[in-house]
Amino acid sequence: MSYLSTLTPASAEIFLLVMACVILIVDLFVVNQQKTPTYLLVQFTLMGLAFITLMTHQQGAVHLFHNMFVSDLMSDVLKMVSYLTVSIILVYSRSYLLTRGLFTGEFMVLTLFTLLGMMVMISASHFISMYMGLEVMSLSLYALVALQRDSATATEAAMKYFILGALASGLLLYGMSMLYGATGTLDVAGVSTAIKHGVANPALLVFGLVFVVAGLAFKLGAVPFHMWVPDVYQGAPTPMVMLIGSAPKFAAFAFLMRMLVDGLQPLMGHWSNMLIILAVLSMALGNISAIAQTNIKRMLAYSSIAHIGFFLLGILSGGIDGYSSAMFYIMVYVLMSLGAFGMITLLSHEGYEADTLDAFKGLNQRSPWLAFIMLLLMFSMAGVPPTAGFYAKFSVLESIVNTGHIELAVFAVLLSLVGAYYYLRIVKLMYFDAPESHEPIRIQPDTGLLISLNGLSVLALGMLPSWLMSVCAVSVQQSLLLR
Repeated sequence: MSYLSTLTPASAEIFLLVMACVILIVDLFVVNQQKTPTYLLVQFTLMGLAFITLMTHQQGAVHLFHNMFVSDLMSDVLKMVSYLTVSIILVYSRSYLLTRGLFTGEFMVLTLFTLLGMMVMISASHFISMYMGLEVMSLSLYALVALQRDSATATEAAMKYFILGALASGLLLYGMSMLYGATGTLDVAGVSTAIKHGVANPALLVFGLVFVVAGLAFKLGAVPFHMWVPDVYQGAPTPMVMLIGSAPKFAAFAFLMRMLVDGLQPLMGHWSNMLIILAVLSMALGNISAIAQTNIKRMLAYSSIAHIGFFLLGILSGGIDGYSSAMFYIMVYVLMSLGAFGMITLLSHEGYEADTLDAFKGLNQRSPWLAFIMLLLMFSMAGVPPTAGFYAKFSVLESIVNTGHIELAVFAVLLSLVGAYYYLRIVKLMYFDAPESHEPIRIQPDTGLLISLNGLSVLALGMLPSWLMSVCAVSVQQSLLLR
């Protein structure tokens, strides 16, 4: 009994694994084409995860499995927002996938296994558990992208995602092996201690760091390792793209914090310079390339690359302010991304994909409320006050200026002005162009309510950002103090 009590901090992961297996079996007996029992069971699982995470939260940091797993405030916060994100994705995706015959038990179970991989990544404090979580998440996402087997573009996107993802995993694993060779340990805290005490091989350390940062940049989609992002976003079904572009960003933030901040903090002088290059290139290429796109999913792909550049600015600025601003930024970006892709799924119907800019022409004439929600989302992505996107960018820029990188802040502001063009272009299409179709937009009540809350929350967070910023600051501060 005492052994079982030590597993309490990992109860959420255990519950999710058990429920995913149960749902896989239960779905075999579900004859309802709409998969209502399976869907409700998945949503129940997500609510159960939130309840378990709240009930098992403990003060300080708790380590399990020979320091391979850590439970602290930052991991609990990131897991809670991951549950919420996945739940929203399922609501947005349901009608879209039902009309295409893709709302299957396999989709829902793979989504849960993706979440399981993210949760392991978020709580990993050891190279092996980090890599295990990353692979569970990645393999599930590869399968989700390829789920639409009769689509040549989806199959092509899955192949590109799989091949380039395997390359990224190889780089990351090679870098981890070099760090192990230099320090003699796979434990994150042990790596940091070995570097601080000067017992690590400096040449191997630097080589390992380069490969690790390159592997992480691949997974994040940062330039020059971004080549998979536009093709996967354009080719994969919209709900799968919504998942790829949202919840895994929380796991990526945790991965960066555990690997670079907790494990390789003594090498910050090296990896911060690498992140500067990645951030500058990502903001430049992402914003400039997005201007030329006519496919909104591809435009949002380049937009995500640009946003990753901003996110990396927060990480490289260091300190509690920098890390908390990066955490706040990634939460706001996920909220905006959910709304944007949710709007695409909502406007799509059987036999029609609303994945071009022309699909948004005259949206104000067809549905003024949906046009207003999309306007809020686009204003937030562009960083227009008083939306959450403005405060997120402002907090990152403030942390960068405080560290003396004024030229980086100026460069980021200029590129944000460039980025504002392609976001405001959608607003112009919605309000000033004639619609290509006058067909009424059919919305499920739950989807309509959720997309409205999604858009309004972007506005509310922009006007009252302090509470979420405080949560980010406290969780990051506690994580840094307890490492």
